[in-house]
Amino acid sequence: MPYISLTLQYDGTDFNGWQVQTKQPHSRTVQYTVEQALKLLTKEDIRVEAAGRTDAGVHARGQVISFWTNAAIPVDRYPRALNGILPRDVLVSDSGNVDINFHARFSARQKTYIYRVSSGTDLDIFWRRYSFHFLRSLDIDDMKRAAEHLRGRHDFRSFCASGSSITDFIREIKDCQVTDDGDMIEVSITADGFLYNMVRIIVGTMLEVGTGKKMVTDIPKIIAARNRGAAGATAPACGLTLERVIY
Repeated sequence: MPYISLTLQYDGTDFNGWQVQTKQPHSRTVQYTVEQALKLLTKEDIRVEAAGRTDAGVHARGQVISFWTNAAIPVDRYPRALNGILPRDVLVSDSGNVDINFHARFSARQKTYIYRVSSGTDLDIFWRRYSFHFLRSLDIDDMKRAAEHLRGRHDFRSFCASGSSITDFIREIKDCQVTDDGDMIEVSITADGFLYNMVRIIVGTMLEVGTGKKMVTDIPKIIAARNRGAAGATAPACGLTLERVIY
């Protein structure tokens, strides 16, 4: 029985997140959509595991999934076959065989998310679905200095949305970069794992630093507070993309 991994890209705008919803199993989630396509292709009921359970409105360029199948389909045929079944807002970009001990989520060593903020008064319609249009001017240098304080291994519970059932809030941010090309600001964060809404809360906090509502020196204090109320607002989902997963 082959164990297969696929790399997915998707526009999360019109999905109710990644995960199949228990109370509404047929709700339009990415997982349900992919599993239904796999069922049509393999004639099997397949449950897939994903590297990250993205929320409603969040996008992916490098989501990784894994699953078992008895179907005698060459692994390199999966992208073309599934792309002929899937809707236009989901794409299989790669496929491969993986070891029996592989798990798309738990085998991941690092993930990178990129949050995009379009700045200025002119909104590009082609970025409307994939960035947060922020009208206020930002001090990018202060945002870059704030990013430096986030690197390293910390208790990030101040950057975790309420409602999470986890008890371990320790994560290590390997890299946090802020870049600006004049029209688009990108916040790229690579970590060994992420808490619920962690990236969006970090970005919301950094935007408050960029507007002067918070100071760069507030970041260590926010981390030390271990209190969601100490951090900034949660940035909208539309700007966030799961960029890549490293195993």
